[in-house]
Amino acid sequence: MYFSELVETANSNNAEFKYEASVGGAMPIINFAHNNLAGNNISSVLGILNGTTNYILSRMANEGSSYEQTLKEAQELGIAETDPTQDVEGIDAAAKIVILANSVLNRNVTIKDVHMEGITNITPESIELAKKEGFLIKLIGEASNNNLEVAPRLVKEGSPFAVDGTLNVATVMTDLADDVTVVGKGAGSIETASAILSDIICVGKTRNPD
Repeated sequence: MYFSELVETANSNNAEFKYEASVGGAMPIINFAHNNLAGNNISSVLGILNGTTNYILSRMANEGSSYEQTLKEAQELGIAETDPTQDVEGIDAAAKIVILANSVLNRNVTIKDVHMEGITNITPESIELAKKEGFLIKLIGEASNNNLEVAPRLVKEGSPFAVDGTLNVATVMTDLADDVTVVGKGAGSIETASAILSDIICVGKTRNPD
C-alpha cells in the first residue's frame, strides 16, 4: 500500500531500499529483474510464489491424499502455519504479486486490486483428472499491465512450473530476452537469510564501489 512512499523516502534520504527476500525466498526475482534484465521491457511476471500451497498440491498429486489430510501433515512438519489462511486462500501470494507489480512493472496497486482464489476447494478427484490429461494444478500468481491474479491453474507436466515441494518458480516475460524462468526455495530461515545477505552486499558495493 505504501510502496511508492517508501521508495520516495529512501530516495529523498539518499538511502538504498532493498527487499529481495519479500518475494520467493532464495529465488532471485526482484534484483534479477532490475539488474540482469535491465534494458528489457518486462510485460508480465507469472509464477508459483507460495511454498506452502505448492507443497500441499504436490503431495496431493503424488499421493492422492485429501486437502485436509495434506494440510495437517504440512502443519505437523512446520511448513504450514497453525492458521494457514494467508497461504491457502492466496493472500500471501497476492501480496507478492503486488510487490512485483509495483517494483518490476512500475504500477501503483494494492492487494485490493488482486483477484484471489485459494486452494481449499481443490479435491483429489480434480487433481487426478488433470493428471490423466497431462496437467498439474498449481496456485499461480500473475502480474501484468492488464491482470493481477492469484488462482489455481493447470500447468503442463514437464513444464518449468511443474515443481514439487516448497519450491517457487517465476517466469519473466520480456521483449529482448524473451521468457526467462528462475527457480528457488521459497521458504526457510537460511533461504531468506541468503536473499537478505544479497541485498546487504549489493548496498555495500553501491556505497563502496572500490
